[in-house]
Amino acid sequence: MRHFFPRFVAISVGGLLLMSAYHRTSSPADMTRAATHFLNALTPEQRARAVFKLDDDERLNWHFIPKVRKGLTLGEMTPPQKHLAQALLSTGLSQRGYVKAVSIMSLEDVLRILEKDNGERRNPEKYHFSVFGEPSETGTWGFRVEGHHLSQNFLIVKGAVADSPSFFGTNPAEIKEGPRKGQRVLGVEEDLARELVNALDDGQKKVAVVDPVAYKDIFTMADRKAALKGQPSGLSASKLNKKQMEMLTKVIEEYAYNVPEQMSQARLAMVKKAGNNMFFAWAGPSERGAPHYYRIQAPNFLIEYDNTQNGANHVHSVWRDINNDFGMDLLKAHYQTSHSQAVGF
Repeated sequence: MRHFFPRFVAISVGGLLLMSAYHRTSSPADMTRAATHFLNALTPEQRARAVFKLDDDERLNWHFIPKVRKGLTLGEMTPPQKHLAQALLSTGLSQRGYVKAVSIMSLEDVLRILEKDNGERRNPEKYHFSVFGEPSETGTWGFRVEGHHLSQNFLIVKGAVADSPSFFGTNPAEIKEGPRKGQRVLGVEEDLARELVNALDDGQKKVAVVDPVAYKDIFTMADRKAALKGQPSGLSASKLNKKQMEMLTKVIEEYAYNVPEQMSQARLAMVKKAGNNMFFAWAGPSERGAPHYYRIQAPNFLIEYDNTQNGANHVHSVWRDINNDFGMDLLKAHYQTSHSQAVGF
């Protein structure tokens, strides 16, 4: 048990070096090749666990808590298979996002030590890889990488990619002791938003701070459809001055740039389309160390973040596409087009 974490780190570093060279050019073609190589390296028994039909309900069965999952874990793979699995994950994330993902996986070993776990519940290799459909540059298929505090969901439809829900979480949010003391995997997401709320004037804060007590968790949780249910919107982007708007943009970009350039530009296009029709909401005190929550919502996307559990040292954060989570809009358009062509429309 004590040797699996160093092996995992070595695998992650290898993938990271690869990612540092190619993160700007990652594309659906890269995803297809990586998925094909990964699947070809599996035994028939492993493949049966890793592969699902595209329309299997399992594709929508996502979560970010430690639980029993389907899919093939890193711990069930040989070293070469692990390399190929990490290569597949790297095609769906930028260098920034990939560093966050493998760092989040590594926090399971920190929890194992803190909780004196035997490695059954807290395990850096207990992350599941699942492929939906048959990888193809011109077809429709998807993949997911998921475990505690990480869920990355991708659907590829004829070269277009849907990349949400995209969840990152950390426990601990900041490592308090040991050789990794001070590490904050999602510290930028926290710091940028706090700078924004503290830059608001009193009138703006009255609108932006929707509750003096932080919410216990993100509202959308692992819902299959991202939707808020009557929660106050917060402060409109139209009420921000130029500097404050730049600060809001930096928060959004931290989430947008978790994925490769082609996908991050699609996220930023959604932001541009929303324009001033965006709202920033904060709950809880604004000083560091206190439980807090924030969200940025627009008609087409939603960012949620909280740090409330374990003495405000436990982060959940997510990017949701309001209309296209799990690629639902892409699939709908694909099926409508295919049907129209089939009947001669």
